[in-house]
Amino acid sequence: MAWLPALLTLVAALGLAYWALRAHPGLVTGRDGRLSTSKTLAAAWTGLLVWMLIVLLGYGLTRGIGYFRGPENPFGPLTDVYLPLLGGPYLALIGAKGVVGLRVQNGRLFKPEKQPAPGAPPAQPLPMGEIVSNDSGQTDLMDLQYVAFSIVTMLYVAAFFVADVGAGLPKLPTEIWALTGAPAAAYLLNKVATRPNPVITRVTRSGDRLLIEGGGFGDDAVHGRAKVTIGAEPQQEADLGADGSLTLVRPAPATGPEAPFTVYVTARGLRSDPYPYEPPAPTPEAPPAGAPAATLAAAPVVAQRTAPADHPEPEPEPEPRG
Repeated sequence: MAWLPALLTLVAALGLAYWALRAHPGLVTGRDGRLSTSKTLAAAWTGLLVWMLIVLLGYGLTRGIGYFRGPENPFGPLTDVYLPLLGGPYLALIGAKGVVGLRVQNGRLFKPEKQPAPGAPPAQPLPMGEIVSNDSGQTDLMDLQYVAFSIVTMLYVAAFFVADVGAGLPKLPTEIWALTGAPAAAYLLNKVATRPNPVITRVTRSGDRLLIEGGGFGDDAVHGRAKVTIGAEPQQEADLGADGSLTLVRPAPATGPEAPFTVYVTARGLRSDPYPYEPPAPTPEAPPAGAPAATLAAAPVVAQRTAPADHPEPEPEPEPRG
């Protein structure tokens, strides 16, 4: 029954990890405020290995010190299996941080800060979808394959460990490191090859002006000013603000509510990912000041007949007794 304490410890560790990440999101987020794929996976592999070592320590203390000195070393696969498994995510983390930082510094990549959704509460759950999406919120294939292979490998390791805790760290094939190393290498190469496309982080409307926030909207001598495409409409040039945002004049429809539309930005010959704009829901109009309160449509009130004070209602005659 050694698997039961291991499983309970895993559930407690997952709860503790989630609480810690909610309290300190900087452990798994980048400077732009989004969940970092490389940070999240490196933290997950670290937590998995620490959990297994703690469980083995507790198991060994209950079995006696001879458990660690026996012919079957419970930590035997640590150097040739688990450190390479851990090394792939950390190499991806260090490499991605260096590549992205250098490209942002040289102006070859744009990392605008994450904008909170309008009306969003201050405390939100961790947006786990960000670890498989790019800065525009679109699913990134390289991020997705890196996360998928890592999750499958972690489940594989955890299942074998829980099935036989007394055997120590599962003796997996040394080639298993490829399940994290190869996806991590593809993820890192994707960071190197990513084009500096414009990034839209938020679109808001104020009257007849559309404000588009993000990064990479600057113009150049060849392509001129940034252009905005709304749905199937022709491109329109937009004004670039001092904060790097774009402003476009677009009158609201004369009749009926505004329909949702898709926004694209083309700058320096590169086009952004589509951004779906959803118009805010209309707010109910408040009743004018001094208006009478609405009557309640409750159950009908039965009118009671009352007699005037000077003409009292006659009392009913008593029934005759037989």
